[in-house]
Amino acid sequence: MVTATIRQRIAGRSLTPGAKLPSVRGLAATLKLSTSTVVDAYERLVAEGAILARPGSGFYVANQAAPFALAEAGPKLDRAVDPFWISRQSLEAGEADLKPGCGWLPPSWLPGDGMRRGLRTLARADGPALADYGSPLGLPQLRQLISRRMGERGIEASPDQIMLADSGTQAIDLLCRFLLEPGDTVLVDDPCYFNFHALLRAHRTKIVGVPYTPSGPDVEVFAQVVADERPRLYITNSAIHNPTGATLSPVTAHRVLKLADQFDLTIIEDDIFSDFEHTPAPRLAAFDGLERVIHIGSFSKTLSASARCGFVVAKPEWIDGLTDLKIATSFGGGRLAAELVLNVLSDGSYRKHMETLRHRLARAMSEVSAKLKNLGITPWLEPQAGMFLWCQLPDGIDAADVARAALEERIVLAPGNAFSLSQSATNSMRFNVSQTLDPRVFEALGGMLAGRR
Repeated sequence: MVTATIRQRIAGRSLTPGAKLPSVRGLAATLKLSTSTVVDAYERLVAEGAILARPGSGFYVANQAAPFALAEAGPKLDRAVDPFWISRQSLEAGEADLKPGCGWLPPSWLPGDGMRRGLRTLARADGPALADYGSPLGLPQLRQLISRRMGERGIEASPDQIMLADSGTQAIDLLCRFLLEPGDTVLVDDPCYFNFHALLRAHRTKIVGVPYTPSGPDVEVFAQVVADERPRLYITNSAIHNPTGATLSPVTAHRVLKLADQFDLTIIEDDIFSDFEHTPAPRLAAFDGLERVIHIGSFSKTLSASARCGFVVAKPEWIDGLTDLKIATSFGGGRLAAELVLNVLSDGSYRKHMETLRHRLARAMSEVSAKLKNLGITPWLEPQAGMFLWCQLPDGIDAADVARAALEERIVLAPGNAFSLSQSATNSMRFNVSQTLDPRVFEALGGMLAGRR
């Protein structure tokens, strides 16, 4: 227990190189263990090279960090509420499995015909489009198109302020490499997209959560946290929040930006669900003019998760540095995927596809919400758009227990604590309405809930 706890604290950077560990007697008293148990644990850690013994002084974290392991960096959660568990189960599920907990649309809801047309057009392209490295900044024509799309949301950005990435996740990873050092503090919403937790742990940062409300982060808590913790970065969704489906209000947006300016805080605005909106919501990047806000997007949710293509929108001096970093980590851009995305977005069918998709999601949202309420599962709010319902299970029911039972019936669910840094969402669950329409989902949930009441 002692060795595992110290390894986890070192991996999570709450114990940094050179930090002094508690004395043997002090730690034994705190943990209510024998001193021999603590001595044995310290000796094991010294043998591993994780800590150093200094005679007459005590034990210290080694300056040479041990090999990093994500499994050690986070809290020791039950696998049913571990974000890697949800991701792996969703990604590895068979075609017959049901995935109400996954974060993407069924293939039949995506524009397969448009993708096929784009592939046929691309097959007739000249040699460089099919075989050459792409520019690190990304395909100019696609960046021009993205620039126009940004303008429709009130974000003024020239094509030179846009860099393509392989995905929204890669965009955030590059930004973390660019902006953060190990041990830096990063602010996230609680709850938030669970892969934010995993990615930030991979960068060995200190993660701090702020409660999320139907109109954005709790501004009073936000103000207190930024004053106390002085985070380097805040990562959030503005338009359609994952997992809650909430929408940032203009008042909250202005207060957050004012605090960001006061405390020198940079914001990454993850906007990969923007095309699901019926009416554009406030964007931090639009209010801020890309001074402190970096805007990212992706086409994985609306076009294809197989054609990986995302983008970063930032001020010019940051784009230059990010481009160098992209060369260092992936050399060129994914030209083939960018050419395909450009073809599909340019053929005139994408807007019609999205209009149909928005109406289809709205119908699914209404239907799924009603059926969940009949089971005693209550939506936290009724989202204005998107695919996610953040719900509370009946009192006394642990979402992780339900998720484990559902997996036995080949149903992948997303229990709330995977999204919550504070582990305060024990009876919450995120449902993807596009993946929750099969009657078997409700039959299984009904049976599992009845057995736990």
